[in-house]
Amino acid sequence: MNPTPYRLAALGALLTAIAIPIAAQPAPTAGKPTPHIQMEKIQNTRDLAGITSKDGRQIQPGRLFRSGNPAFATPADIAKLKAMHLDVILDFRAESEKKPAEQTFASQFPWQADPVLAGNLAPETVIPMLKRSTPAQTHQFMVSLYQQFPGTYQAQFARFLKLAEDNKTMLYHCTAGKDRTGFATVLLLSALGVDRATVIADYLESNRYNAAGNAQATAQLQKIGVAPDVLAPLLAVDPDYIGAAMEVIDQQYGGMQHYLVDVLHVNVEKIQQNYLEPATQTAAANPQAQ
Repeated sequence: MNPTPYRLAALGALLTAIAIPIAAQPAPTAGKPTPHIQMEKIQNTRDLAGITSKDGRQIQPGRLFRSGNPAFATPADIAKLKAMHLDVILDFRAESEKKPAEQTFASQFPWQADPVLAGNLAPETVIPMLKRSTPAQTHQFMVSLYQQFPGTYQAQFARFLKLAEDNKTMLYHCTAGKDRTGFATVLLLSALGVDRATVIADYLESNRYNAAGNAQATAQLQKIGVAPDVLAPLLAVDPDYIGAAMEVIDQQYGGMQHYLVDVLHVNVEKIQQNYLEPATQTAAANPQAQ
């Protein structure tokens, strides 16, 4: 399975085509805050609120949201989205991943597209490829795909971070909210001064929030001859994947800070001013930390 970028977009189109329903989401841990926002038909919806930067400041609530495809939101989901008072919904999907019915949703929100992994490989082409693949091949496909994010899609991710510089309240998404959205979140949290271990832990949470939907996708595709162990690397997030992208950033661009500032031309101080709670406010909310 060659790591051509449009093939993940084709997989997204395939998952959209089989219209996987969103199953019950994981319940929050008792006594522990969760960023997850319960939706009926939008998977992996999260508020970045509460994630803490290296200097102890927290991301403000109600400003930065991420999700899977929101286009088939129920009326209850739409009500929740409208309550967010979004300035923009940014869509990283290719046109091949969308359906005409989505226009009804798009007309209700300030929705803009900036495709990452754009392509037009049809699902009927992807399925035979998956049937011929091994788990090792699909795993390596994902590693290779992530290695392309820092170089091939600089313009798209720079525009995404420019929205953050402009202090937008935003929701950004792809199909499952895990790869393109996951890498975008890695960049955003890094710009906000969050340490790498926390950034990676947040990235890996997609496995928990997508677990039910992934199980349903696996069952659907197994019926047409796609082996679950071949599909699993495509549906998951993995430390190997994000590690591959970060290795490119470290080795080719001199590290995350240089990549953000010198390559994507991001004003990290402005982004931090926009979305981090003032230090005094964070300290007041956490008196035991003083």
